Amino acid sequence: MRVLITGCAGYIGTTLTPYLLRRGYEVRCVDKLIFGRDVVEHVLGERGFELVEADVRSVDPQVLSGVDCVVDMAAIPNDPAGDLNPELTLSINYRGRARMASMARERGVPCYVLFSSCSVYGRQEGPVDEAAEPRPLTVYARANLLAERAVLPLASEGFTPVALRLATVYGPSRRMRFDLVVNAMTLSAYREGRIYVEGDGMQERPLVHVLDVARAVERVLEAVERDPDPLKGQVINIGSDEQNYRIIEIARIVRGIVGGEIVFRGEVDRRSYRVKFGRARRLLGFQPLYTVEDGVKQVYHELLTGKLKPEPRWITVQWYRELLSRNPEVLLKW
Repeated sequence: MRVLITGCAGYIGTTLTPYLLRRGYEVRCVDKLIFGRDVVEHVLGERGFELVEADVRSVDPQVLSGVDCVVDMAAIPNDPAGDLNPELTLSINYRGRARMASMARERGVPCYVLFSSCSVYGRQEGPVDEAAEPRPLTVYARANLLAERAVLPLASEGFTPVALRLATVYGPSRRMRFDLVVNAMTLSAYREGRIYVEGDGMQERPLVHVLDVARAVERVLEAVERDPDPLKGQVINIGSDEQNYRIIEIARIVRGIVGGEIVFRGEVDRRSYRVKFGRARRLLGFQPLYTVEDGVKQVYHELLTGKLKPEPRWITVQWYRELLSRNPEVLLKW
């Protein structure tokens, strides 16, 4: 099976791409490499891998030739970065994905996987599943929801779109992100001996390891190949019921492994949601292998051994600001 991955040079993409290659898939990647070419060096030249350096909003439809499934991840990847330029976020995370899905359907690609986010739930009382009314509170979350609503109705005979609402991801990656809660807390505990908690830390988040996200994508590909009908037009939360945490609980896990002092700061985050993941178990047979403790230990180990080195591009909004300071038009042209 040949899979087209957009955003292959991102945090999840640099893990998903080699994972699928090792599992026997051919992978064609579309990415602008805004975080550098070095983040894909580990797969360059591998059999079955092809890199197309292009903008997903304008890439030639020919890129879909011979593709069996699109995994559409290219995006402004979090709330703070999304707020830097709302129009850019909507153009990539919403309209760019709607375009890719439409092109895939028109060119006879049978499968399209949209990467969305549990952030669409915003603030909820009690655990919610995919039937809950979304309450997006940020441009990033709204763009994800708009993309879902543009893409999923394209479901038809021969075309199976699926939206995966990911829990907050953690764990080491080639294109690291230290702006995700588990990774950020682990870094600050390592560097400063402090673990920062926004507000009172009582807000809730579901979590999932980056390698488990790769495993979930493979489960989708396998399920669609077996029988696409149960997945056609579905929204599926990706994570596990056991990994719903309050932010303060995450901080205590990090403290228990890395050490450090928990420091409260800032205002209470309006976003708070506890999510159910039964549909992923039923439709995909998916259950995560990794725990938050595993992720903290892995990130901490890579920091200690020097494999992971903190730098500006590993914090998305910081990197975008640096790019903008060099060239105010760079993100508009991206």
